[in-house]
Amino acid sequence: MTKKLHWWRYCWLGLGLTIIGLGALICFYHPKDQVKELTPRPADTVPTFYLHGYGGTYNSAKNMIAAAQKQPGVQRVLIARVNKNGEVEFEGNWSAGVKKPVIQVVYEDNRNSDFHHNAANFHQVMTSLQGRYHFKKFNVVAHSMGNLTLMYYLADYGQQRQLPQLNKYVAIAGHFNGIRAMDDPANSNQLAADGRPELIKSYYQYLLDHRQNFDMTTVDVLNIYGDLEDGSHSDGSVTNVSSQSLKYLLGDQVHSYRELLIKGKQAQHSQLHENSTVDQAVIKFLWD
Repeated sequence: MTKKLHWWRYCWLGLGLTIIGLGALICFYHPKDQVKELTPRPADTVPTFYLHGYGGTYNSAKNMIAAAQKQPGVQRVLIARVNKNGEVEFEGNWSAGVKKPVIQVVYEDNRNSDFHHNAANFHQVMTSLQGRYHFKKFNVVAHSMGNLTLMYYLADYGQQRQLPQLNKYVAIAGHFNGIRAMDDPANSNQLAADGRPELIKSYYQYLLDHRQNFDMTTVDVLNIYGDLEDGSHSDGSVTNVSSQSLKYLLGDQVHSYRELLIKGKQAQHSQLHENSTVDQAVIKFLWD
C-alpha cells in the first residue's frame, strides 16, 4: 500500500513539472513574438501610404508603386485591406531594414462617398500600424477621392497629436471643391485673387471650418492635376479650379506648396496615375 502511494506521488509530481515546463515555454516565447511585432521602426523611417479614389482597387496604384520600387530603398512592405465593416487585414512584412517603406491601402467599400466614414477607416489603419511599429511621421500619395479621405482624416483626427504626423503629401486629381458630373460643371467656378473659390461646396466648407485641427507647418505638398486642353479646363472629371482649391484650404500654414499641371490626353483623370511624368515627379518629391 505504501509503495502504491509513493508511485502516485511521483505521477502527480511529474504531471506538475510538465505543466510548469509548458507554462515556462509559453511565457518565454509569447513575449518574444509580441516584441517582434511591436519593434519600433528607426526614427528616420517615414512610410508612404497610397490611397486610391472612388471605385479604385489594388490595381489603381499598382503601376505607380512599381515605378517607385525601382528607386533604391523603396519597397512596398504592406497592403492594408479594409473590409466593409472597417476591419483591417495586413498582407506582407515590414522589416526594420526597409529604408523607404510603402503601404498600399485598399478599400473593399470603394464606392462609399461618405468622407467621414472613409477617414475613420484610414484612422483605423493608422492606429493599428502605429500600435505595432511606433513610427512618428508618414507620407501620402492620394488619387481623386483618396484626397478627401486624407483631408477629412486630418480634419477629424488631426488634433490627436499622439498619432503619426503628416510629412509629405502628393495630391493627384483631387476634387477638393466639386466634381464635373455632380456639382461643378466646366468653367462654372473660378478662383479669386487670394485663391479662394467663388463657389464653395459644403464638404469644402467643412474642411475650411476644421482646418485648425491639423498642423501643416512642417508639411510639404505637391498638387498634381490635369488639363485635357479641350476647353473644359479639367481632366474630364475634375476641374482645375476644384483641384487648385487645395492651396486656399491649406493657407499660409503649409510649409511648402507647389503645383504640377499635366496637359494633353495623358492628363485624363484616371490616366494621371498611369503617367510616367507623374511617377517621376512623385518619386523626386518624396525620395530624391
